[in-house]
Amino acid sequence: MLVDSSAIRAIDYDRGRRRLQVTFVSGDRYVYRGVPGEVHRAFCEAESKGRFFQAKIRDRYPYARLN
Repeated sequence: MLVDSSAIRAIDYDRGRRRLQVTFVSGDRYVYRGVPGEVHRAFCEAESKGRFFQAKIRDRYPYARLN
């Protein structure tokens, strides 16, 4: 889903696998594993996606760069 953010272009979530995919405005894409559904929902609802990402996702879940 596309989001309104100066840092993040899109957020996608695979509920069954608990995988969150984040596409940044730079075009870089990362997948974060083990992300609970409630964190994904809060991320989507956050007023500032960039601040939420920095505080609640970055460096808290295993990740891999895609591309």
